[in-house]
Amino acid sequence: MKVAIFTDTFLPQINGVTKTLGKYIEYMEENDIDYRVFAPIDGDKEYNDRIIRFFSVKFFLYPECRMALPNYFTITKELDSFKPDIVHIVTPFNIGLFGYKYAKDNNIPIVSSYHTNIPQYLEYFNLGILKNVAWNFFRWFHSNCKKNYCPSQSTLELLKSQGIKDLEIWGRGIDTNKFSPKYRDTELRKLLNIDEKLVFLYVGRISSEKDLDVFMETTKKINENYKEKVHFLMVGDGPILEELKEEAPDNMTFTGFKQGEELSKYFASSDVFMFPSSTETYGNVILEAMASGLPVIACYEGGIKENLIDGYNGVACGAKKVEDYYEAAVKMIEDTKFRNNIASNALKYTAEKSWRSVFNRLFNSFKEVLDTEKSNQINKMSA
Repeated sequence: MKVAIFTDTFLPQINGVTKTLGKYIEYMEENDIDYRVFAPIDGDKEYNDRIIRFFSVKFFLYPECRMALPNYFTITKELDSFKPDIVHIVTPFNIGLFGYKYAKDNNIPIVSSYHTNIPQYLEYFNLGILKNVAWNFFRWFHSNCKKNYCPSQSTLELLKSQGIKDLEIWGRGIDTNKFSPKYRDTELRKLLNIDEKLVFLYVGRISSEKDLDVFMETTKKINENYKEKVHFLMVGDGPILEELKEEAPDNMTFTGFKQGEELSKYFASSDVFMFPSSTETYGNVILEAMASGLPVIACYEGGIKENLIDGYNGVACGAKKVEDYYEAAVKMIEDTKFRNNIASNALKYTAEKSWRSVFNRLFNSFKEVLDTEKSNQINKMSA
């Protein structure tokens, strides 16, 4: 099987989509599956010659995605030579639409995936007026795909409610060698002067759509009674970073963007993961926290529902309900046995989430698409 992948976000960018794409490529290489990836240039890191890059600029609404300026002649020349069996469009924007055109022009089956809830994000940028326009676009695009992959059941139900069909879940895995309690670093805790504190961690984009106003309000309430016992770590970068720094209490540390083993250490060296975002289509970061041995306090909306089991591997909170987060945090602070049980269950849960099983299911689905296309062609010829 030969797979052509089109995406407007790719390594070295770090987000849930690019992490998944990195594992996607690892799986194909390990299983001798030939592929081509068409993606934006971001930085000067070199990759293998099966990844074709195009000049790009940051997308003004969401800088984690790039606005690429693809060369259709280059795409056509590469794919005419490669002869893909299937085209997977990861993001239906600039590069993705060029992939769509090529596949349509050459009768190659298209599959797509839905990773970011753009219609919902528009409201955070005061562009809610465009929400219906966005859904009309997605309905048109996904109606032309043989399969539309969703990271979670809640995302599938959302797309289904918008009239989008041929939906299937493409879940996510976790690398328990990369995210593990073994990375807990006492020297890091001493360096940050948090050695005797219960550390609440947030990892992610520092941006409005992550509902960080809820995080900040919760920290204020916690500090009213527990300030000497706790510390808050904010790991990430984004457009409201400086704004949050100005209002942050003195027991909150902003680390900036982290990745690799350094990120693994920040996860494992914390004690509780608190994640208020209500806009996640999956929430990979929840699994990363659980695999690092952290109990999770998170918003029980969207893709978070896929992995958060209230009272077992975390505590579920209502969207934007500061009181819910506060009560969960107090429980973690005051009840050590409860906190340790939740952390232990989180580790057990993630031990069963392998990437190999995730991609085995995806490629079995690709095979079903190709088998159906072949059968349809035979039926047309015999009609």
